[in-house]
Amino acid sequence: MRARKRDAFAIAREFGLGLPDVEEGTMYGAPALKLGGKLFACMATNKSADPESLIVQVGFVNRDLLVAKDPDVYYFRKHYASYPVVLVRLNRVSPGDLHEVLEMAHRYMSSYVTRRRPKRKASQVKR
Repeated sequence: MRARKRDAFAIAREFGLGLPDVEEGTMYGAPALKLGGKLFACMATNKSADPESLIVQVGFVNRDLLVAKDPDVYYFRKHYASYPVVLVRLNRVSPGDLHEVLEMAHRYMSSYVTRRRPKRKASQVKR
């Protein structure tokens, strides 16, 4: 029996939420993980993607390396070609490799997400 999208996302959710500052949300009505409010990973909703595929932000270089390493698991379609994402077939990826690609995405996205600085109190402002 094939897993539904919600079930397929469960292990990605578990791994993703175990990483610092990752929160759960939605993107285009699909379950997603976000870092600093920015998309980190989500279930693919475009009809060009294979069923049960996860979009993961990893950068163009990492995408090309992953696709070359294992094209049965990692791929992209024309619709996603201009985005720094790789599609991951959740029904083919091992838990260890999924965890690794989510950590890769976390490192990649952490370099783009700026953390808010706490506001200074008036007494802390230098004059």
